[in-house]
Amino acid sequence: MSEDTKVVAELRESFGKGFARRLRAAGKIPAVIYGHGTEPVHVALPGHQVSLIIRRANALLELDIAGTEQLALVKDVQKDPVHQIIEHIDLLVVRKGEKVTIDVPVVVTGEPFAGTIATLDATTLSIEAEATHIPENVEVSVEGLEEGAQITAADVVLPKGSTLLTDPEVLVVAVSVPVLDLESDADAEPAEPAEGETEEEAAQEDAAE
Repeated sequence: MSEDTKVVAELRESFGKGFARRLRAAGKIPAVIYGHGTEPVHVALPGHQVSLIIRRANALLELDIAGTEQLALVKDVQKDPVHQIIEHIDLLVVRKGEKVTIDVPVVVTGEPFAGTIATLDATTLSIEAEATHIPENVEVSVEGLEEGAQITAADVVLPKGSTLLTDPEVLVVAVSVPVLDLESDADAEPAEPAEGETEEEAAQEDAAE
């Protein structure tokens, strides 16, 4: 665990939308911690610090709750759909050495063969990993791949200790040649004059349309 993931959480006993608004106005984020058969614990988290941490997918927090340390995985972040302000966070209790199931973002690296494009078909992969060693993402290289090349979930190299849960045959990346817009090309072609009609007459008809 790094220093930036150590978060002091304040226990809270007041609830409701009004109290939550006052917390957010004070620069704090309402959150609930649950899991392992324990009773849910309601806390307030430092807003700025936690906002930076949860930019990473599957962020793990090392909480200090009234002097007691607790590892917690960010499971859900609720935001205001208009202002994108964090309204609430759900945290899952985890323990060192425990395996957790998470969806990890797929990042494409490299450039495919000239004249082709790489299309990302699966943006995330579901894996099982140790709670304290959750990868931020998994990388898929398309360097030099030619048209028709496909990378499935089974081809993706996972970090040590991680296990793939997504169907191995799921298509992750496909390399292809971009399709030209033939319709726009056809529209650009001048109309052929009808039999017995001069090019000038045909042009005048087109202008009238």
